Amino acid sequence: MSSLSPLDAHQLPTGIRARFVDGINGLRMHVLEAGHETKGRPLLLLLHGFPELAYSWRRVMAPLADLGFHVVAPDQRGYGRTTGWSDAYDQDLRPFYMLSLARDALALTFALGYAKAAAVIGHDFGAAVASWCALTRPDVFERCAIMSAPFAGSPSLPFGTATGATHQSGLNRAGDDIDAALGRLTRPRKHYQRYYATRAANGDMTRSPEGVGAFLRAYFHHKSADWEQNKPYRLKEWSAECLAEMPTYYVMERDQTMAETARQHMPSATAIAANRWLTEAEMAVYAEEYGRTGFQGGLNWYRARYEPQLNAELMLYSGKVIGVPSLFIAGKSDWGIYQVPGALETMQGKAFSRMAGVHQVDGAGHWVQQEQPEQVVALLRAFLT
Repeated sequence: MSSLSPLDAHQLPTGIRARFVDGINGLRMHVLEAGHETKGRPLLLLLHGFPELAYSWRRVMAPLADLGFHVVAPDQRGYGRTTGWSDAYDQDLRPFYMLSLARDALALTFALGYAKAAAVIGHDFGAAVASWCALTRPDVFERCAIMSAPFAGSPSLPFGTATGATHQSGLNRAGDDIDAALGRLTRPRKHYQRYYATRAANGDMTRSPEGVGAFLRAYFHHKSADWEQNKPYRLKEWSAECLAEMPTYYVMERDQTMAETARQHMPSATAIAANRWLTEAEMAVYAEEYGRTGFQGGLNWYRARYEPQLNAELMLYSGKVIGVPSLFIAGKSDWGIYQVPGALETMQGKAFSRMAGVHQVDGAGHWVQQEQPEQVVALLRAFLT
């Protein structure tokens, strides 16, 4: 990986450049930038999710820079052309848990010469990192916008137990044995996050018979508004029966891999040729990057969520509320909003004290900033300016 170059200019929209920034919490971080030509602009830090890259922000970066910002999107730890991380399965997962990932974002902000960022903006798993940035360092990250994955707050410590009260664990799901309950259903299922924590998951996807690019094409399609069966709704409760109502990219068939799951929903050649939010040339960038790195770096984020000691450290922030102005954006066709029943309501009513708005965007599924970039930029413009 040491001989890697930044993404070539011909792979990027006009106004975006790629470069490396060294010394970021042990990483050589690959970043995309827009608005870098003018000094003194306030910083917007954009954090991607799984299985994505800094490149996933390509459609919104230049328009956000046109608002007067220096816009920076890194390949986060475990992804793309950022190096300095291990892709081993058998390793200490501490570098991949939330406080370490938030520290990566803080280190990048400081390395770029900023004492403050005007906003940290995260999508999917990047929404969790952005939320932890705002929760732990509100003095640095002045606003927080998250997309597609509600943040329901830090894990909670038992409260009132000395007086005989019953502890309510709220939405802390890491210890729930939901996967065993899913396996007992008449149609046996398994939770995708549990699958992503298995040793086999990386090989299943990297060695997909159709190739990494075809797997990703099917996966992106299955979770987008282009898959017409994505018609999400609130689930009644956190139970196997209710979770099994979701599509198989979240609650998988018990005996299938994610590559096998996605394969069943490959769009037609005509649909692929007509796709304007993920063209063949753009898909080739994802295929090249994941073909080189595999998926284990990103999968280690999921695995870290199941480490009891790492979750215990997050409990230091139990009860702490995100107090900076915040915004939530998701696609109307995105099941991710509801995959943890009650998380959206907890986010609005408890985890954030200054939530400026919760917006669901027409014509978008899970990849909202790629599927409907103009609407996302319009919402961010109103929030940031």
